[in-house]
Order: sequence, then C-alpha cells, then structure tokens
Amino acid sequence: MTERRAPAPAVGTPGDVQTTTPDPGDPETSTAPRLQPGDTVGILGGGQLGRMLAMAAAQLGLRSHVYCPDPDSPAFQVASHATCADYDDQRALALFADQVAVATYEFENIPAEAIAYLSTRSHLAPSEMALMTANDRLVEKEFLNAIGVATAPYRAAETRRELAEAADAVGYPCIAKTRRFGYDGKGQARLDGPGDLDAVWDALGPAQLIVEGVVAFDKEISVVTARTADGRSATFPVSENSHENHILARSVAPARIPDAAARTAADHAQRIAAALDYVGALAVEYFLTPDGGVLANEIAPRVHNSFHWTIEGAVTSQFAQHIRAIAGWPLGATDLVGAVEMQNLLGDAALDWLGVLADPTAHLHLYGKGTPRPGRKMGHVTWVRPHAGP
Repeated sequence: MTERRAPAPAVGTPGDVQTTTPDPGDPETSTAPRLQPGDTVGILGGGQLGRMLAMAAAQLGLRSHVYCPDPDSPAFQVASHATCADYDDQRALALFADQVAVATYEFENIPAEAIAYLSTRSHLAPSEMALMTANDRLVEKEFLNAIGVATAPYRAAETRRELAEAADAVGYPCIAKTRRFGYDGKGQARLDGPGDLDAVWDALGPAQLIVEGVVAFDKEISVVTARTADGRSATFPVSENSHENHILARSVAPARIPDAAARTAADHAQRIAAALDYVGALAVEYFLTPDGGVLANEIAPRVHNSFHWTIEGAVTSQFAQHIRAIAGWPLGATDLVGAVEMQNLLGDAALDWLGVLADPTAHLHLYGKGTPRPGRKMGHVTWVRPHAGP
C-alpha cells in the first residue's frame, strides 16, 4: 500500500424532461452526512470518471481521496490524497474509510467483499444494495421487471446445455453475456443460430451467464438522474448515443426522439432510483424500439460516459450533481445551455489534440492516460451550439 498527499433543484419544461421531486423525508432524521467545505470525499476507482469527480469536488471546495490498485490511475493526478492498494487490502480500506466523510465509486466492478467491508466502516453512497443490483446482469433484469421497467427477454445459463435452452427460449439471434465484470462489449458474444453454441461456450464458459434476446431498435439512448438521501431528484435531458465496436463513440443532446419516449425514459430512471433508495448519479441505458417503445438495457450506478457533455452543455455537470447528492447538498439545474455533441477520443484519435484545439468551439478533455490502445478512452471533445429551431 502506498499513500501520497498532493498539493493542496430546478423544474424544467416537459420537453427538457428534467424533474425535481419534493422532499418526502425529514432531513433532521437522515443518517446520511451533510458535508462541509473542506471535507473529504472518498472515490473508489481511479479512471477518468474518478478524475472528473475529483475535479468537480475541488470546484465545490471539497477534498478527494482516490483509492485504486493501479499506480498509473489518471485520477491520482488531480486528487488531494491517493491510496494505491488492492481492493482486498482491509487495512488500507480501513485507513481510507477513516479519512473520508463519505465514500463513493466510479465503476461498478469493485469486488463485493470490498464494498461490504467498506460499508461497515464508512458512509457509502450509492449503497451496497445499489451496486450489487447493478453489477449482476441477471439480478438487474429481475429487479427492473419487478418494478415495471421493460427489458429484452432473457434467461440464465450456467452450463452448455442451459446455454442452448436459454437461446431457444429467447430466440435467435441472441447475446450471451457474463453476469458480472463485463463492459464496452467485453464478456459477451452473439449467437445467430445453434451452430454458434460451442464457440460461444468456449469463449465465455464455464461461467454464470445471461442470454438476452436481440431486439429491433432505432436508437440507443440514456438518462442520468441524481437523487439525494432525503428523496430530492433531478434528471438530465435524454442523450442519444452511437457506438462503434460496442464502445460509445458519440452522444448528442437533446436526443432526437419523441417526447413521449423521452418522458418514459426519464420516469423509469427516477423509478429505478427511488426503488433502490439511491443516492448519487444513476445512469440507465435504453433501446428505442421502432414503435416508440423504451426498453431498459443496463443500469450504471455512477456517472456515465454518455453524459460527459454536461460539463459544458448543462447548467450543472453530472459530476458536480453526483458530488452534491452524496454530500447532502441542494441539487443543481439540469437545463441544457445549447445543442450538444460529444465525441469520444478512442485510441490514436487523442494524438490529434492539437487539431482539436484548432477548432475554437471545441472543448477538449484529455484523461492523462499513457499509451493509446485501440478502443481505449483517452479523452473526449464537446461542442455546444445554439439550440436548433422547432
């Protein structure tokens, strides 16, 4: 283990699909802390999301303590404090917990044992329950359906035979995914027919799997909503997303979708957050079907790549909103300040940073990572333009 110290609610129009709900609880009886400027926010994970959370915390007068096993984590570059230790190092976790007023996380694939241990030593937001729900795809789908949020058809599988039975049940084509530890297309494979079963099982098994039916969709969209411990919430306008090789390449907001679909996506995100008693920023990815329906694909219990544009494109960024929520502070307005486009800089695309800066309207964000690799998220660029007409 190593440690170092570095230098030191709005209501929108229906079209914007942003809401703030009234406070249903009594703040005086809440067990959640209300942070003061100068307090320290603990962040598990040291990637670009942790980096931007730490930067947002600093802007609000809070310190950050980043915990991550990777000594080259980009979040370490901007954190007030940093602990480089494995997630199973209970001594390091205990020291970390003792030094922070609240702990949060920037990605969901943190070992369950670490989260369980930390939740006994520190206030954790979002909660252990929220993380455990979102990082198991089967548990997640069962939870969504139980609260009335529609998804693609799915079945569980743990053997080669169950994989075949699950694929028959949901129909071909379908996607087999590991229940845990998958992102950006990792841990999944497509089955177009029974002839693919052996190759897919060889690639993914033996493992706990979920098999999901492939649904016809027109667009991929996402929503980020933020919620405080006393039930206040605020939701950003819907983002419309494009992927390349299962990795987000481009997002635009407001999404070019029917108002009814946007309202459904926002309502479902708020329903999910309330059902989880969620604290912080929560992202939900959806498919927009040809008939205007909305199917939930995944929950991300954290800030999300498809809303990086909020740094320049919204009154309050998703990162500041998450910090406000876990700190017990008032939430900010989620209004767009213009029509927004965000482009991820994947791999070698980040090497053209000088070309990006030649565009005076471009907002460049580089994540401080090392060598570019194909598909690696090295940064992003955001453009904010005047709102388009009706």
